Amino acid sequence: MTAGGNSVTRKIKQMQAFFGLQVTGKLDYSTMDVIKRPRCGVPDVANYRLFPGEPKWEKNTLTYRVSKYTSTLSHAEVDKAVEMGLKAWSSAAPLKFVKASTGEADIMISFQSGDHGDSYPFDGPRGTLAHAFAPGEGLGGDTHFDNAEKWTMGVNGFNLFTVAAHEFGHALGLAHSSDPSALMYPTYKYQHPFGFRLPKDDVKGIQALYGSRQSGSKVHHQPLPKPPTPVDPDHCDSRVSFDAVTVLGKELLFFKDRVFWRRQAQLKSVQPLAITSSFPQLMSNVDAAYEVAERGVAYFFKGPHYWTTRGFQIQGPPRTIADFGFSRDVQHIDAAVYLKDERKTLFFVGDEYYSFDEVERKIETDYPKSIEDEFSGINGRIDAAVEVNGFIYFFLGPKAYKYDKEKEEVVNIVKSSSWVGC
Repeated sequence: MTAGGNSVTRKIKQMQAFFGLQVTGKLDYSTMDVIKRPRCGVPDVANYRLFPGEPKWEKNTLTYRVSKYTSTLSHAEVDKAVEMGLKAWSSAAPLKFVKASTGEADIMISFQSGDHGDSYPFDGPRGTLAHAFAPGEGLGGDTHFDNAEKWTMGVNGFNLFTVAAHEFGHALGLAHSSDPSALMYPTYKYQHPFGFRLPKDDVKGIQALYGSRQSGSKVHHQPLPKPPTPVDPDHCDSRVSFDAVTVLGKELLFFKDRVFWRRQAQLKSVQPLAITSSFPQLMSNVDAAYEVAERGVAYFFKGPHYWTTRGFQIQGPPRTIADFGFSRDVQHIDAAVYLKDERKTLFFVGDEYYSFDEVERKIETDYPKSIEDEFSGINGRIDAAVEVNGFIYFFLGPKAYKYDKEKEEVVNIVKSSSWVGC
């Protein structure tokens, strides 16, 4: 068990270094003091200032809307704190914020309690005060405050302007700073709202993303040539194929190159999101993924590594797939599917597959077996697989095969793209 202990020590050391404490690897008083301070719920332990993949808004005018207010302040007070929090950033970079009162804005702001549907539940008074999502479609830019806190406009309780200004830094693309004088330092420190000036470190960070205020006018008239961005794959192209498909909570996730689609049960339209906006550690090109719902964990595979998540929250650093008992010559997995009733996960590698017993946590004997022999009608390399309502759906290139485990045969074939609303 020493390895686990070492990784905890390593984490403590990283955190001590980040907060500028004496690096001992032990939970001494000053470290415990920092851990107990009320803070922002975006994970830190890093010295970078931008999120991985550097997500940013590709436009200079952003809309925002407060969709749910708190009971501890008047609407007018909340609006004022939010407006001043955004102004802290627009005073340093060529950004303009426009308030919307209905519909879907770029930055949706709300006060929420406990589990509020984004896989990052709040923890009641103190602890995590708020969190915000990096720029992007859907949840991107959205900012949530824990309604269990006592929000105020002054020094008592938690000053809404102070926390909002910090969270909007995340919503614009800044990660935590290790400079204690920065607004983007992770723990709460009251800032006087009136006459607030953005600290130097934060100015540098926001200007690294959006340029400076002075050159702002130039930015509007002469757009600088943009580096080519990878085109969002047209998911309604009939040739579309997926890299990985998994259930996550009450949603289905479809991964392709640098983006993924989230599909709720009732499907309206499905927007592609950048993988970096939700899973910065994965970046792109996920090989396979599956969720064991009753344990509340999901696994994402990329080459010889895998990551464990709870909802959208990645737990710890990547580990190697040897943990599952694969031999050294298995260096990546094509697809994985968890079978709920059997409590087994099938891993597909080339033209063979393995059955992994999730209760015993080991590969069953006599595996690997031939895919073609075992799953009649499934020929070729499997891109992705998922179990829905007791059927296994195999994705091979542009086609998805519905496989009936009882009959042991394919009972339907549809276009892969039909799964994301085409």
